[in-house]
Amino acid sequence: MNAPPGIRCLLVDDEHFALALLEKCIGDTPGLEVVATCRSPVRAVEILQQEPVDLLFLDIQMPVLSGVNLLRTITRKPVTIFTTAYPQHAVEAFDLNAVDYLLKPFSFERFLQAVDKARALLATREAATTEKPTGHLNVKADRQWIKIPVAEIRYIEGWKEYVKIYTEHDKIVTLESLNNLENALPATHFLRVHKSYIIAKDRVLRMEGSELVLAGDVRVTVARARKKAVQGILFRS
Repeated sequence: MNAPPGIRCLLVDDEHFALALLEKCIGDTPGLEVVATCRSPVRAVEILQQEPVDLLFLDIQMPVLSGVNLLRTITRKPVTIFTTAYPQHAVEAFDLNAVDYLLKPFSFERFLQAVDKARALLATREAATTEKPTGHLNVKADRQWIKIPVAEIRYIEGWKEYVKIYTEHDKIVTLESLNNLENALPATHFLRVHKSYIIAKDRVLRMEGSELVLAGDVRVTVARARKKAVQGILFRS
């Protein structure tokens, strides 16, 4: 029997010693695996766009881009634990829905407490993906507002200045931006796979090369930079 996959962690800190300590803590904790470590927050943004990451350990005080601003730039945020030597940023961190705030230097026991919180939140998110999404997406089309049941959306395609929303029974064309729709849809059930496509995860049958095959033999292109992350999210065993 294969071992269950570990929680995929990205470690971001501009201090080498801090990264080494986090790696040691993760190595001593069953069920965690390091996707990457980086001292550049700009590089971290690139990794988050390319790699599937479940848990982000993020320093706050870094050159060029602070951890707080880094998290604000990410559309789909992983579960995040801030690690910092400065307690004054705690309120701001929790406003960004960080699961915990580790104040350096922290003990291994305190690290485990934070990881336990992250595990609980990840388990809740995982359970949510097995349920049909609820609610409606409100868009303006043909000079009227339409309520689209989220559970009926198969995929969304950007098309010139328009967006086409494909549902079980219809195709709706709207001027709403793809970015706004991505933010409005639950990340547990929908995934941006290309600058022009958002797909419903439960409609995916398989991946062939750089295309996803959806139910109904619909083929959607996956961006080269996002291919590895998409594979990790949709086909992780």
